Amino acid sequence: MPRAALRKPNPALDLDSWLKTPEDLPPTINSQTLFGNDQPLEIEVGSGKGLFIQTESDRRPEHNYFGIEIARKYAAHAAARLAKRERANAKMLAGDATPLFALTDEGKRIEDGSLDGVHVYFPDPWWKKRHRKRRVLSHDNILNFSRCLRVGGRLHFWTDVLDYFELTVELIAEIAPELGVPLPETQRESTHDLDFHTHFERRSRKMGIPVYRVCYRKRPYSAG
Repeated sequence: MPRAALRKPNPALDLDSWLKTPEDLPPTINSQTLFGNDQPLEIEVGSGKGLFIQTESDRRPEHNYFGIEIARKYAAHAAARLAKRERANAKMLAGDATPLFALTDEGKRIEDGSLDGVHVYFPDPWWKKRHRKRRVLSHDNILNFSRCLRVGGRLHFWTDVLDYFELTVELIAEIAPELGVPLPETQRESTHDLDFHTHFERRSRKMGIPVYRVCYRKRPYSAG
């Protein structure tokens, strides 16, 4: 089912405080550098139209939310949602999450144990086997997401692609045992047409497509 066409953000709406580019970012990504406070920071990788970051930043104002969306028009759409509601605890990045999480010769953009949560909802499945290395939940990204989470921090993963779900759960068990066992997240009833976690969850549920939901909670890891 193709995505519906996006409306362009109201040109009178100033998105400067909510929509960032990679060039705008500070060398180190944390709550202090992004928001000027020390609230727990959670990152959503692949925010799409921004329904999750809009609703979650309202539900938990004591946390900061940084959404990353590689498609600029969707990042702008999500930022407009935040701007309309003047959310002080949420921002969007139009860019690629992988370089921000990666370990490089220059160091780390996101420090070890600095995130309270990482959210990955309905990522592109990259169906062809030769393209699977492009998946958000790739070998390297999983290791970096885990590295950046604090002990007790959570990795949330939802998809409606069973193959992606099963392979990812197996991969996490193999390479990131510190994330523990996958904990199922239950479906809640919706009270209105936009009362869903994301727009992709709304689509899947309305079409009767099963959604697979898990959460991992990082624990202290001992090789012994």
